[in-house]
Amino acid sequence: MTYVIALACVDVKDKTCVEECPVDCIYEGERMLYIQPDECVDCGACEPVCPVEAIAYEDDLSEEHKPFAQAALALFAEVGSPGGAARAGLVPDPLYVQALPYQGA
Repeated sequence: MTYVIALACVDVKDKTCVEECPVDCIYEGERMLYIQPDECVDCGACEPVCPVEAIAYEDDLSEEHKPFAQAALALFAEVGSPGGAARAGLVPDPLYVQALPYQGA
């Protein structure tokens, strides 16, 4: 299990979590950020700094947010494990996220 970024991050992308991640496993998509599950060391440094409380441990996700874990798995099944977000650039948002209505204010 790993940490997952969910709905509150869509169309927000604050990136405070990126600065706190010691292993550079938080990747940026067009609409939100994603945690690469194979690179995440489950340290939890990202969770308390998220200003919109979008990050949760996978086992603690609400039913509403469980699809975000599957979306991240689908994304990284395609992208793989680039070995760090800093050199990867933008990753493609999975179809699930692309289909969501705009979440901004």
